[in-house]
Amino acid sequence: MNKPLVLSLVTAALLSTTALSADNSMYDRFQQMELQMKQMKQELDALKAEKAASAEATNEEADDEATADDDEEADDESDDDEESVDEKISDLQENVAELNKNTNSNHLKFAVDYRFAIENLDYKMADGSKAKNDAFMTNRFWMNMSWAATDNLSFHGQLAYNKAFGARSGVNAQNASMESFDWIANENAYDDKLRVRSVYFLYKDDEFVGTDIPWTFSIGRRPSTNGHLINLRDDDHASSPMGHSINVEFDGLSAKFGLENITGADGMYVKFCAGRGMSNAAPKFTSTPYASVDSSQGANPNIDLVGLIFVPYSDGQYSINTQYYYANNLIDAVNLQDYTQGFDTVGGLHSITANFVANGIGDGISDFLDDTIFFVSGAMSITDPNADKGMLGSANGESKTGYSYWVGTQFPSLISEEGRWGLEYNHGSQYWRSITYAEDTNIGSKVAARGDAYEAYFTEPLVEDILSLQIRYTYIDYKYAGSNGFFGNTTGDAVEISSTMPGASNYVDKAQDIRFYLRYRY
Repeated sequence: MNKPLVLSLVTAALLSTTALSADNSMYDRFQQMELQMKQMKQELDALKAEKAASAEATNEEADDEATADDDEEADDESDDDEESVDEKISDLQENVAELNKNTNSNHLKFAVDYRFAIENLDYKMADGSKAKNDAFMTNRFWMNMSWAATDNLSFHGQLAYNKAFGARSGVNAQNASMESFDWIANENAYDDKLRVRSVYFLYKDDEFVGTDIPWTFSIGRRPSTNGHLINLRDDDHASSPMGHSINVEFDGLSAKFGLENITGADGMYVKFCAGRGMSNAAPKFTSTPYASVDSSQGANPNIDLVGLIFVPYSDGQYSINTQYYYANNLIDAVNLQDYTQGFDTVGGLHSITANFVANGIGDGISDFLDDTIFFVSGAMSITDPNADKGMLGSANGESKTGYSYWVGTQFPSLISEEGRWGLEYNHGSQYWRSITYAEDTNIGSKVAARGDAYEAYFTEPLVEDILSLQIRYTYIDYKYAGSNGFFGNTTGDAVEISSTMPGASNYVDKAQDIRFYLRYRY
């Protein structure tokens, strides 16, 4: 009895002091605490039963003893045992109470994530002119929610607030509509509204129609930003998509099927995804509310995306990951100078991504290499334009193929015990196109760059993993225009950047971002 009790007390103490372990999500941590609480309550009941049984046995033994000396010795032993059990019960009750407090007595779980950032932004335009902001300051706040109604069914959500200090003065009617575009509503530092960043339910089971295939199904506003690889420098848990080719908010569904049990390949799984990035629907106050609107009336058709993630191997240290998606009815601005004129539908896009990740290099070569992450990723995009439209600067109906590669490493700090350094480089060809508008880089998505991007960062925990700081430097050298535009020939035209190009003062040649943040998570 003593051994399980001691283990329970030690585990409870660890849970109370490391409630934000970096290896688990907030939802998983609460689940672990609740499981531990149930185990401790069972031990508490067992201890109370043992105490009652011991008292009864002692009384019976005392009655049967023949001498006063024996009676006195039995009483002493009974007092010692009772005192020991009482102490154990008291300690156990305290730990159960603490766990009850941490799990909100089995109600919805909340967690907060607040970040203050100050950035130095610098742009060099194609004509040699410059634009900059020496101290752009932002507040970003996330409120996370999760709860499991049953062993199979759970809910997850996140509210977000992202805004510049004070009020921004550089917003006008011409571009205001782009500020709250749904794909980047919570990554864009704009107003003081609290928005839904993600909200969905998740169903999971160990068997799929009687087969030994664990599976999940989920629908809602997807946790589709800060995906694999890009999450490393953001110091976040990775969401499902691969950040090399998609990093954007959208609504949709997913279903994941684990194949490890039937193939024997470590970590093998396949995941199907689908989403809608824009709905064709009439306004509420019309004669036919929310009916589809004809393109002759200036409407754009639905933008839908279907995708497949396939992981053939993942043993916890080494993994190979692949992703394919197709997005249809993609858009571009009608007029480069006036975004209020709306969007034009130009065509679709195929995207293929594959990467290799080493979470620890070698096996026991050195502590430094054991704690070092290395990755390499390659991606390809293929446009599928409408017959009467061009995409990325092509002639009408002409398809263009683009390529990108990305390498990076993250390793332990040499100047502190818990800090992490990261170095990354990526390159994109002339017709490379990703959908990564929500990437957490205010000068524009670095992995979308048609050119070269370099990044270095240092992250340091200050108070356990609750309060941390980071300093990050990002430099982008654009070779072709349109890296952060849309998909047609208006904003996405991949023309070569030069000082003699028409409108050279409107095209960024080089950009850099120096950012410092303080972040609180609990």
